[in-house]
Amino acid sequence: MLKAAEKVFARAGFQGATMAEIADLAGVPKATLHYYFGSKEELYRAVLDNILTLWLAETESITADADPATALTTYVRAKMRLSARRPDASRVFANEIVHGATHIGEYLRTELRKTVEARAAVIDQWAAEGRILPVDATHLFFTIWAATQTYADFESQVCAVIGKSRLSASDHERACAHVLTVVLRTCGLPCAADQLRPVPPPPANTTH
Repeated sequence: MLKAAEKVFARAGFQGATMAEIADLAGVPKATLHYYFGSKEELYRAVLDNILTLWLAETESITADADPATALTTYVRAKMRLSARRPDASRVFANEIVHGATHIGEYLRTELRKTVEARAAVIDQWAAEGRILPVDATHLFFTIWAATQTYADFESQVCAVIGKSRLSASDHERACAHVLTVVLRTCGLPCAADQLRPVPPPPANTTH
């Protein structure tokens, strides 16, 4: 039921979605849907809570004793994987934010803020220890969110520009490699692209 609701809310938004359409897509009687979720708002909030739980769980790789490159790679790959496999989830969340976060504003100001502050503190610690270059850790998260979620929220734009009807697994992997390059280089960390760069020739011997 949550998956069906996610799809309908992504397409129609909160105002346009109906419990009847969600029940039909879920393959259950409307009465059954109302048994578990008393109202459309209750169901919508359950969908949003599920999305945020999935996304925030992925930040658990960012810990003080983790290798920064490994932790950031794990996080970026997880966010890209969710954009590829659960694009409707990203679109539901984006619609909610664009319309002022009227249903989850308090959650964003409390739980999300607390999580970001804790993970940002880890990144600041890495920088203080000289393990990464100094960065604005909070805005690094905004950058990662924007870069990864664009492949779900603005998939039609990406497809139009690269000349595809839909993004393939290889397209997502290419995008993921690029986002990782941006994030890791920003933090002064090695990335796969650096390993592929040609080694410059040694300087010419000018001794006569």
